Amino acid sequence: MPKTTDRRATRRDFGVATACVVFVGAMVGMSFAAVPLYQMFCKVTGYGGTTQRVEQMSEVVLDKTINVTFDANVSNGLNWDFKPIDKKITPKIGETVEIRYTATNHSSEPVTGEAIFNVSPGEAGAYFNKVQCFCFTKTTLQPGETLEMPVVFFVDPAIVDAEETKDIGTITLSYTFYPREDDKPVAALNVDKGKEQPKL
Repeated sequence: MPKTTDRRATRRDFGVATACVVFVGAMVGMSFAAVPLYQMFCKVTGYGGTTQRVEQMSEVVLDKTINVTFDANVSNGLNWDFKPIDKKITPKIGETVEIRYTATNHSSEPVTGEAIFNVSPGEAGAYFNKVQCFCFTKTTLQPGETLEMPVVFFVDPAIVDAEETKDIGTITLSYTFYPREDDKPVAALNVDKGKEQPKL
């Protein structure tokens, strides 16, 4: 009887250990897949305004303003200083404006990062139209390099017509940069060479 009990305890311990290993492995895998999975989720659901990709500026500008604030975050494992140059602007609704973020690589080697974003409150995401953006673009910074990254956007005038958004006074655009490792060489995003910037 004691031998049977010992065997059951051993099997139970082995099962618990296996479950723990699988759980830890899954968490590590999810951390590396965070950016691609988020990008796929946004494209399918439209979460965070990802589907609001536009090629042209707004043709309608209202005589009404809205506050837009900017937030910047860096995930663990990325030794970058990342921040908006302007933390808040007050454009007219429908007015196309450009703001810039800066990122500095404080590590001793080239590092590639990729940014995801969200818009809050969530209801405003469908009305936040980005004409130009660095999100979902692999960006490589050399040691000590600082890069300015533009965002060109406008707030759709239709935001004042929808019941759930007509009273929104402030929209926050928030970016988070994650480290990206890739076997293939990637070109650094360079805004100084006059090349066309990626759109969203």
